[in-house]
Amino acid sequence: MTEFEEDVVGYEKIDRYNKTKTESIATNYYDILSTLGENPDREGLLKTPERAAKALQFLTHGYELNPEELLKSAMFTEEYNQMVVVKDIEVFSLCEHHLLPFFGKAHVAYIPNGHIVGLSKIPRVVDAYARRLQVQERMTNQIRDCINDTLQPKGVAVIVECRHLCMSMRGVQKQNSVTTTSAFTGAFADEKTRAEFLRLVSSDLIK
Repeated sequence: MTEFEEDVVGYEKIDRYNKTKTESIATNYYDILSTLGENPDREGLLKTPERAAKALQFLTHGYELNPEELLKSAMFTEEYNQMVVVKDIEVFSLCEHHLLPFFGKAHVAYIPNGHIVGLSKIPRVVDAYARRLQVQERMTNQIRDCINDTLQPKGVAVIVECRHLCMSMRGVQKQNSVTTTSAFTGAFADEKTRAEFLRLVSSDLIK
């Protein structure tokens, strides 16, 4: 359990959020509510600054994670040399320009070169970068580079598809737009290999 999670043991609530950070962020949220013309002391908003402070810490807890170490903790020597694909990984992040969410899916593949990694670690790497203030383009490259530099595979492929609330709730207000980014290394520079990855990502093999 990280310091940002809450648990209930019996009837006792265990709060593991950083107290100093929570108090500081909550104070700022209180001032923001006042500036907006709200009354932060009314019943419905009494605990909102604290709740929002904890939520923001959780949504950005990727800063506390080391994605490379996550991969290294579950690396195994294996002679498997075909494509490994983990698709439809849920992505939730915050746009660094407006602090509004963007969300969607990531599809990640690599071709081992003597080492494989525990499958759960790839979604954890995605989360480690997503749970930060981000832009989708940079996040896509970070996921690719982390896997490539740590595993030293024959190639890495990453595709991220997201809806951005900064586009649908404000600005151009286009509710149905989806942003797709991609990043490839090594063997995935080959058109045939990349086409196989795209086919596997788009197929529905499990009914």
